[in-house]
Formats: sequence, structure tokens, C-alpha cells
Amino acid sequence: MPEQQMIIATAIFLVTYAIIVSEKIHRTVAAFSGAALVLILKIIDPEAAINAIDFNTIGLLVGMMIIVGITRHTGIFEYLAIRAAKGSKGEPFQIIAALSLITALLSAFLDNVTTVLLIVPVTFAIARQLELTPLPFLVAEILASNIGGTATLIGDPPNIMIGSATTLGFMDFVFNLTPVVVVVYVVTIFIIRLIYRKQLVTRPELQAGIMKLNEQEAIKDTVLLRKSLIVLALTVVGFILHQYVHLESSVIALAGASLLLLITRQDPERPLQAVEWPVIFFFIGLFVVVGALKEVGVVEAVASWALALTGGNILSTGILILWLSAIASSFVDNIPFVATMIPLIQDMGRLGGINDLDFLWWSLSLGACLGGNGTIIGASANLIVIGMAEKRGETISFMSFLKVGFPLMLISIILATAYLLFWYVFHTMTAMGVTLAIGLALALISKLLSAKMTSPVRENV
Repeated sequence: MPEQQMIIATAIFLVTYAIIVSEKIHRTVAAFSGAALVLILKIIDPEAAINAIDFNTIGLLVGMMIIVGITRHTGIFEYLAIRAAKGSKGEPFQIIAALSLITALLSAFLDNVTTVLLIVPVTFAIARQLELTPLPFLVAEILASNIGGTATLIGDPPNIMIGSATTLGFMDFVFNLTPVVVVVYVVTIFIIRLIYRKQLVTRPELQAGIMKLNEQEAIKDTVLLRKSLIVLALTVVGFILHQYVHLESSVIALAGASLLLLITRQDPERPLQAVEWPVIFFFIGLFVVVGALKEVGVVEAVASWALALTGGNILSTGILILWLSAIASSFVDNIPFVATMIPLIQDMGRLGGINDLDFLWWSLSLGACLGGNGTIIGASANLIVIGMAEKRGETISFMSFLKVGFPLMLISIILATAYLLFWYVFHTMTAMGVTLAIGLALALISKLLSAKMTSPVRENV
């Protein structure tokens, strides 16, 4: 019976995954149907299914979606884009670099989809003003959104899920991932310039037209803007401190959303419409399907096989996870992939006696997030930008994006590999140094105590 349940659970998971990848049926429907099947077939009981749903991930997503949904109506994001274009003096590549930087920074603190939804319309207006094809701008922004989202705990769903499943906090992601993200961003933008340099030539009079744009007209509600920025700032401070004050990141996000709803006194119906409920329920269904795999022992079996394959060596395991995550996330949604990998890594740590799994978590994060740049279907933000471009008469084909995105993704993963090797060696040497220092200190103390106990007692004359 246990073996039969393992086969059924695996079959349901694979079929669900295949439907999600094929996009023949909406991924939320696919995930929910898979969850319903494992419950109906009693692969997992309702109580275990509820426990499998990660509230911290759900709460963080809902809270941030409400905050962003209210803030977007102020026009601040359009304001930033126009300011960036004017600050670049209308020079096309400098505009690409500025807009990409804003996209990356916003994606580090907001969800990628919202970021591109706000930046892309302004990008089209700027490209139109310069009489240039928007393709280089759009490709750069797609890449920047995925790169920037890699830097923080709240920047990309895979990071949210990893943070929720571990004790890693907001600052852990910043300290450990931001350095390599900055390098990847700089290298990516430099290569973008080389690829599109012939398409980024315009006339001085058109550049002058950019300087006439009025960014102040983008601000629609200054009172709401002040309130939103205050709450956003408090929320970010909360994320920075959450692991030190022992509050979950979801609590911080929901508290920020509640505060913004209170001080703006808005009808909650409008902000709640900003929540991407299909995404939320996709997560819920997915958590239940993966929870069923874990319940019947499939995850543990795969973990044992992976340990045997790598010999339990954490360095080779981490690099394998990095590249596997990157290639897989280029062609399939990284959310179900990461949802499957998290319990797998946890079981690998338990079975292999590995207490510190941080190296594996950073490998998974970098692979899953940066891998989204490989193809059009690699991340939700990619598809959103492609869809918005098509509505405006601009077509970005799968192959045209692949020719640029996939090589750049591979370069980013090579840089991530080098960084992880450095990270591993540095932390290993630091740990060895601390152990050696403690050993030497204990040996010295022991020697001093021994000398004191064996020294002759001098008698008073």
C-alpha cells in the first residue's frame, strides 16, 4: 500500500507539473486539481494538507500585493521612470541602464510582475519619443527584473519560499546574494550594450524632446503618496529587523498592509482586487501536492538518491543544484520547481547529517531566480512584458529572446558558480580559523593551568 501511494502521488505530481508547463490549462486550475486528487484519493489527509500550506509565503505575498496595489495609484513609479530618462539626457543606452536599474531596485522590494507592469508603458512612450524600437529596452528590463528580484528575501517568490522554509532572514539574503547580483547586473547591461549598440542611435532633436517630459504630471495623489512611502519605509525596516525581533516576514507585510488600509481609509474592495488571487491559490494547491509527495516518502527517497549521486559532498551538491535549477527554471515555472526542491534539500540535510544547509539554499535561489532569464517562459514577468508588447504591435518571439536571454543566463550562472565557490571557501576557511583559534586558546589555557598546578610552592623564610 505505501508503494502504491508513492506511485500515485508521483503520477499526480508529474501530470500536474506537465499541465503547468504546457499552459493548456491555467496553472492555478492545474495545481488545485492536483491538490483535490491527492485529498480525494487519501494520499494526504486534510489536516496534513493544511499543515503543508506555508502561511508565511501566502501572508507575505498578500501583504505586499496590497501595499503595492495602493501605492501604484500615486504615480510614483511612472515619476521615477521619467526622472531616469531625463537624468540620462535622452541618450538611449543611458536610458536603458537607468530604467533597468530602477526595474532591478523595485524588483528587489516589490514583485517582478508589478514592477514591469508599471515600467513598461513609460518605456514605450520613451522609445516612441526617440523613434527607436523598444526591443532593447524591454529585453533589458526583463533581465533586470529577474536579476534584481534575486537580491532579497521578498524580491522573487522562490526567495520568499526559501526564507519561509528556513531560519534565513531578510539581511541574510542581502548580505549573501546582493554582491553577486550587482556583478551579474553590471555584466548583463554591458553585454546588452554590445548586442544592441547599432539599434540605439537617435537624433539630437529627439533626445531634446525627452527633456521636455514633465515627471510631476505623473504624480496623481500627493497625500496618498506620502502615506504610502511612509508605510513602505516602515515595512522595509520591519523586514530588516524581523529576524532580530523574532517576527515572521508575513507578519511584517500584513501589518504594513493593515496600517496602509487604516491610514488611507480606502474601501478594502479596491486594494484587495490588486491581490493576484490566482497566484495565491496556485501556491496553495501546489503546497498540498508537494506535501503529499513528502507525506508518502517520495521526497525522502529522491533525497537519498541525490546524496548517493554526490557522495554527500556539500560543494558538488550545491553546484549541481545551481545548474539544475537554472536550466529547469529557464523552461518551466520556477515556483513549482522550488516548492519541490525545498523539502528535498531539507531531507538531504537530515539524511546526510548536514547541519548547515545555507550553501544549498543560496545555490537554489541563484539558480531558480537567474534561470528565469533563459527563455520567454522562464518567469511570469517575461510573459507579462511579451504580452504588453504584442498589444502595442511589437512581437518578441521565443527564439529572438532565446538568442539573447539564454547566453546571458549562462554567463550569470557561471558568475554565480564562481561566487559560490568563493563563498564556500571563505566560510570554510573562516570556520577552520575560528576552530583553530579556539583550539589554540584552550591548549594555552590548559598549559598555563598545568604549569601553575605543578610549580613548587615557595616557603616563607
